[in-house]
Amino acid sequence: MGRNFILNVADNNFSAFGLDLDKEKVQSLKDGGDTKKVDGTSDKLEFVKNLKAPRKIMLLVPAGKVVDAVINDLLPHLDEGDLIIDGGNSFFTDTNRRYDELKLKGIHFFGAGVSGGAKGARFGPSIMPGGNKEAYEIIKPIFEAVSAKVNGEPCVDYMGDGSAGNYVKMVHNGIEYGLMQLISETYFVLKHGLGYSNAQVQETFAQWNSERLQSFLVEITANIFTQKDEFGDGDLVDFILDKAKQKGTGKWTSQNAMDLGIPIPTIDVAVSMREISSMKDDRVAAQKLYGASYEAIGDLTVEEVEKALFSAFIITYAQGMTQLAAASKEYNYGIDLERTSKIWRGGCIIRAKILEDMRKAYDNNPQLISLLLDEDFAKKLKENVAGLRKSVIGSLNAGIPVPGLSASLNYFDAFVSGKLPLNLIQAQRDHFGSHTYERIDREGIFHTEW
Repeated sequence: MGRNFILNVADNNFSAFGLDLDKEKVQSLKDGGDTKKVDGTSDKLEFVKNLKAPRKIMLLVPAGKVVDAVINDLLPHLDEGDLIIDGGNSFFTDTNRRYDELKLKGIHFFGAGVSGGAKGARFGPSIMPGGNKEAYEIIKPIFEAVSAKVNGEPCVDYMGDGSAGNYVKMVHNGIEYGLMQLISETYFVLKHGLGYSNAQVQETFAQWNSERLQSFLVEITANIFTQKDEFGDGDLVDFILDKAKQKGTGKWTSQNAMDLGIPIPTIDVAVSMREISSMKDDRVAAQKLYGASYEAIGDLTVEEVEKALFSAFIITYAQGMTQLAAASKEYNYGIDLERTSKIWRGGCIIRAKILEDMRKAYDNNPQLISLLLDEDFAKKLKENVAGLRKSVIGSLNAGIPVPGLSASLNYFDAFVSGKLPLNLIQAQRDHFGSHTYERIDREGIFHTEW
């Protein structure tokens, strides 16, 4: 990814110099680019000497201790005013620490989320930088040049102070977890609930990608079902073990949402399902014990399944954006949700057609608490949520697990309910712990001797 990003920089007429301890990777970098624009070394002193002041150093290394090690290794050779940019998925509190430590030394530190994978790094990612706003102007021309473009607009913008960039990328990844879980469940509903073959699943996702569900994840899902197995007959997807791994960003999103008191159940359950998937041996044993099997859903149509996925997509984005708004307030980031939606329209993994509608919603009302309170999105959900409800009910009756779709529906139903049964919970808390309660008919805090 680092090599690809450097080559992207060079393609946009900026000189780029790479550092890697692996000499083969350094040579690969030199071989891959214009020798007038690209060079590299495995010597840190040579690396630093070849950068013009103020030096702009982009780190693309694994999150954690490696980032600190690289910074500490370079720091003695840097000058005040230089920039260090962490382009990895660092946890936002680590970014805060590095930001404060380097600020004392006169070094600008940025946490810049970069989404789009290796191909995006090469040909145009979505970039989410956070740090000192004035220092951002130094790196802005390069970032705008190398980023993806939508309608000629760069998919990069200043996200806010401190660790805002890494935080936005963290929530981006949480949304990514949710969308991937929803798509996987939809695949199972089509396959087992409607009896679709892999070819029909492929055709369905390809068709959806040409319509309102157009998105990178739906696009690659359609592509996946065209891949044949190289070791024998059949489709590759059927030979891939159903154990999904994770690197932690989805978990971080869920953990921090709980700290903020923001519900994101679709993202939460997406993390949990990856953990359940790792219990493969136990799941196989349980299936034998319970005799579990999937049944067909007789009265469900593919049109209703599309409405289910479309509705759940909206609800998942809404959860993530609400978390961003709460975090911006709590951590004084100053995140602009319209700009965030805008730079997610291209380059990144969660890019989708609907993000333009999201951008418009936040442009019309920057103080929007939730996308579910926007009139345009409310209209979309009113027209489609019945498909989500029918898909969930049908799947549950057929024994097809759809926790992401179900969590999305339950979030929606709870959010639009003016009355919830939590009055009973308050009574219970007061009963066993004298925790008090409020009343609907008068002001004040009350306690009852039950």
